[in-house]
Amino acid sequence: MSAEYLSINLSHWNSRVPLHERGCGLERFRENPALLSEVVRFDLPRLGEVAGLEAVHLQCHIGTDTLSLARLGARMTGLDFSALALAVARRLAADCGVQIEYVEAELYEAPRALGRERFDLVYTGIGALCWLPDIRRWAKVVSELLRPGGRLFLREGHPMLSTLGEPRSDGLAVIEHPYFETPGGTRFVQRKTYVPHQGELASPLCVDFSHGLAEILTALFDAGLSLTAIEEHDSAPWDFLPGATIADARGEHRLRERPERLAATYTLQASKR
Repeated sequence: MSAEYLSINLSHWNSRVPLHERGCGLERFRENPALLSEVVRFDLPRLGEVAGLEAVHLQCHIGTDTLSLARLGARMTGLDFSALALAVARRLAADCGVQIEYVEAELYEAPRALGRERFDLVYTGIGALCWLPDIRRWAKVVSELLRPGGRLFLREGHPMLSTLGEPRSDGLAVIEHPYFETPGGTRFVQRKTYVPHQGELASPLCVDFSHGLAEILTALFDAGLSLTAIEEHDSAPWDFLPGATIADARGEHRLRERPERLAATYTLQASKR
């Protein structure tokens, strides 16, 4: 992992791991063998039957979504570039008595690390694609991992959401950041993560990459996948504009006023031709 963005982002995510281990409610999964993550529960109506499928969760982090898919009956593998995150994921799976294979590798090295045409399902959870500089390479990885007829399941932050800057004093948001993929990405200083915690992240600098919706779809088409479903949502499982959103009973945040103005996330499915 020689690229500068990888080094920066790995340090950033490693600094998040201990906070997420304490703040993501892992004890709930240990105590309740039927518990599923909020992210997986949201998409259950779209996910369909996964029992018996050979599946991989790319950029799995500490593995709550990976564990949830295993509890639905999939034979799960999780891949992430953070050894610290995978250590937490392995402990969680072991404590829950669930067999999951976890592999440490950078996303673009996944076919080499995992094997080609091995999986029936490639799952990518929310907040993953923004850490990747080249969406066409990502789509090629997905295609290489899938068996013919296998499918991709993706829920992700909407590209429009990533363009927004801080809300103005009058409550309006402004378009500040790129929508389309740009060389080098955008550097941010994120001093806090998405769970409550004291103090600031030890490594707050990160590099974020934008990918327009058409860029993502075209990359998948060119990699040999066919779109089977796409749905946009007005909510996201994090507070994407603090002070301007309200959370529902599922923990999904949407704009407090006129949420129909903004597509916050989307769910996409595609199959390998």
